[in-house]
Amino acid sequence: MMSPNFHLSLAPLLCLLFLSLLLSPTSYSTSLSHFDEDIPLSRPLLSPFPPPPYKNNTSCDPITSSGTNNGWKEEILQMAKREEALKWVKEARRSIHENPELAYEEIKTSQLVRDRLDEIGVGYRYPLARTGVVATIGTGRPPIVALRADMDALPIQELVEWKYKSKVEGKMHACGHDAHVAMLLGAARILKTRENLLKGTVKLLFQPAEEAGIGAKRMIEDGALEGVEAIFAAHVSSQEQSSIIGSRPGPLLAGCGFFKAIIQVSNPDSTKVGTILAASTVVISLQNLVSREADPLDSQVVSVGMINATDQHGLLPDEVVLGGTFRAFSNDSFYQLRQRIEEVIVAQSRVYGCEASVDFFEDESFYPPTVNDKLMYEHVKNVAVDLLGTENYNEAPPVMGSEDFTFYSQVLPSAFFYIGVRNESAGSIHQGHSPYFMIDEGVLPVGAAVHAAIAERYLAENKRAGS
Repeated sequence: MMSPNFHLSLAPLLCLLFLSLLLSPTSYSTSLSHFDEDIPLSRPLLSPFPPPPYKNNTSCDPITSSGTNNGWKEEILQMAKREEALKWVKEARRSIHENPELAYEEIKTSQLVRDRLDEIGVGYRYPLARTGVVATIGTGRPPIVALRADMDALPIQELVEWKYKSKVEGKMHACGHDAHVAMLLGAARILKTRENLLKGTVKLLFQPAEEAGIGAKRMIEDGALEGVEAIFAAHVSSQEQSSIIGSRPGPLLAGCGFFKAIIQVSNPDSTKVGTILAASTVVISLQNLVSREADPLDSQVVSVGMINATDQHGLLPDEVVLGGTFRAFSNDSFYQLRQRIEEVIVAQSRVYGCEASVDFFEDESFYPPTVNDKLMYEHVKNVAVDLLGTENYNEAPPVMGSEDFTFYSQVLPSAFFYIGVRNESAGSIHQGHSPYFMIDEGVLPVGAAVHAAIAERYLAENKRAGS
């Protein structure tokens, strides 16, 4: 998930990194894993992950329902918490954590996902959005519901000293995406075992490039949502105690955009030239957009985080570059801010004999607000309460972080929710995007169970004749 602090510093640089990436052709697989031949490699790719330890996995044999209306709760939780199942998801999470990969580089992580899916007999489509995977479980007929996990890591040096610390210098799973993948794999294992009970089809989306590169949008463009009528996703949260589920209806995460302005002298012979003065006035005027124009009850942010001009004292530079970020909780406010930022930069620059251009990186890193559909939110809440009890559900406050899950929510009814990982005894107390970020691995089976239950119950409540 996009941390506000992270975006003020590193994210604008990351966004530019992916301008040259191209998406690879799509192929299909239901058994043997393979790499995309169009991805250039400097040497043969050898997976650092251990081979799947349970090739003869009897726990994925089909089962029949207990026959009671509430039997699914106990069955799903028991399956998730079995010693073998817990070991399986922990090994997946730890392997991914040791080998973090940045946006659109998740080749080995994707290979691990496909190895685990092959192991439990789940078919999948690969690649989408270069390294993404879409697995399918169920009848193959409507209704079709989707669950999503993001796979990418961050350019952060891990400072936690533990057995499974990142082996890659300067890269770390500091936002919990390794746990997201492991929980969704755990859900796949549960759903495959209960496949004969599913009243439709579940798609599992293993998505690249959430942190930078709008991977969700690329997955949609490659057909990941074909036939899907609703989608759900989770994110670990150190704000909630371990295994607490949290969400809210309506706006949950802010929209996040970036801007880069280049202010240049329009007429070098003019005496009314001042790129530094123009840039200074632009910064002050941008701060007034929220204080003077925004509804005080409608949270918005505009921050300038970078100004570059010259290192020559006494000289007026011909060009000044400045950049920053903006956030808002409603689509109207978000796009209004974008418009006003451009208007202010261009107009104020003109006052001082300059001209300005503004880039908003809308093809690389432009995230509208994440807004939960009311009915899908109610579904998540009801399943979480039924599965874990009312004491393990909280209504979460909206936060200024952002998520590319918003692109799914713009085209489908959706809900995004949190899974608490805060556990002082396990060292899981730090915010995402911290080099000290840790999770309580005890939440992995809970996350797997909640994912599986959300999908299974959605199909049961929306089943079609003959599905």
